Amino acid sequence: MGDSVPTYLGAIDQGTSSTRFIVFDESTRIVAESQIEHEQIYPQPGWVEHDPVAIWRNTQTVMAAALRSGGLKPGDLAAIGITNQRETTVVWNRHTGVPLYNALVWQDTRVTEYLPAFTAHPGSEFFRARTGLPLSSYFSSLKIRWILDHVDGARALAERGDALFGTIDTFLVWQLTGGVRGGLHITDVTNASRTQLMHLDTLDWDETLLAAFDIPRAMLPVIRSSSERYGTATVEPIEGAPITGILGDQQAALVGQTCFRPGEAKNTYGTGCFLLLNTGESAVRSAHGLLTTVAYRLGNEPAHYALEGSIAVTGALVQWLRDNLGLIRSSPEVETLARTVADNGGVYFVPAFSGLYAPHWNDSARGTIVGLTRFANRGHLARAVLEATAFQTWEVLQAMEQDSGVSLETLRVDGGMTDDELLMQFQADIVNRAVVRPTVKETTALGAAFAAGLAVGVFGGLDDLRSRWRESRRWLPNLEDASRQQMLQRWTKAVSRSIDWL
Repeated sequence: MGDSVPTYLGAIDQGTSSTRFIVFDESTRIVAESQIEHEQIYPQPGWVEHDPVAIWRNTQTVMAAALRSGGLKPGDLAAIGITNQRETTVVWNRHTGVPLYNALVWQDTRVTEYLPAFTAHPGSEFFRARTGLPLSSYFSSLKIRWILDHVDGARALAERGDALFGTIDTFLVWQLTGGVRGGLHITDVTNASRTQLMHLDTLDWDETLLAAFDIPRAMLPVIRSSSERYGTATVEPIEGAPITGILGDQQAALVGQTCFRPGEAKNTYGTGCFLLLNTGESAVRSAHGLLTTVAYRLGNEPAHYALEGSIAVTGALVQWLRDNLGLIRSSPEVETLARTVADNGGVYFVPAFSGLYAPHWNDSARGTIVGLTRFANRGHLARAVLEATAFQTWEVLQAMEQDSGVSLETLRVDGGMTDDELLMQFQADIVNRAVVRPTVKETTALGAAFAAGLAVGVFGGLDDLRSRWRESRRWLPNLEDASRQQMLQRWTKAVSRSIDWL
């Protein structure tokens, strides 16, 4: 912007474990932020829920706190972007705003009971061909179906259009733009592409899919692009701010890493790990267990697609070590503990807590720790926990190169676990290529701010965004090939022990 008035962009980053609000200035420096964790609800094994009302309350709290800490008013915000945990499913009453049930989180596996019937007919290929996604407990489709089947009166409400479905972005936008008083019921194409109800080629809800899952169209939001003027916030503390960007969290990280050219890829290390490769304007169907997904659609431009390798458990494994075993008091301590040993001591940990995602898609895999001897100690376990993230990333990268025919020279990385030097070095060693971290670690929030800023003219286009990406750290591989091959072989053997455990 040419004038001297500062232009701030707000990003709501609603993740699996916490909600954040980050304010960037026009040079994409973080000027204010606030974050709150929310409760993970586990009613029984394999079930994972969030309280959508608590998430909305936390969203309001962090927005107010960030603006206060930065000495900012709602009028200082040129626009707001939203990025969110994907697939997590909320169904609520249009007239009261009350959710019919807790949000079913992407990690929740209760819907596996439906899989045999749908696999038999119409079959997994029916869904993959239309949506780019395999039949799995991961996506929103069967989660919606579960709520319609198990909550009294839900189906009748949905058929009348009185029960609304949304992923978290949709629920938040509805609340921000008025809620029961005319809130917008919308989503963007990246989130819609994770419901398993949108056709990848038409970018619209697909009647044959809705019929197959028996989901009423009346409950679905309108699909919009990832960067446009949707509406204006009508609630405190950001009343009057335009809402102009929506991206699912992994797509937001791809945008934040400015991977706009076909063949550019990024890996985000969060609760899970998500490797996305931009494939341009063509949707490449995977033959190696990856997902085909919408990468972004900016305004009226054609949509860009991506291949995605989704890994369910990476950072969550460190939390498990902390909360379930009590081996560490805080997540960063895992690196300190892992450094007490020279190597993994032959210990391999496959964290298939809710099955394995890419490239295996095995819902009945379960977590396994193999290679234990009397020699193994806490340090070896901590090291195996970190290495599991790098090994799983290697599996996905192999599949991605086979599907795309592209050989990546460097892997752009982001997310909380990239602070872990030991992990990043091991990641470079195992994939045998450079691993590069940008100066702004919060690429997910940055991607949402980029999308929002493009829609209101704060940024001049993709080249302008690219010029803002800066490298902060690079790790180069430093491992003998024989050691690498032996470890990869043992990892592959460990995975085979975990598959089809149930």
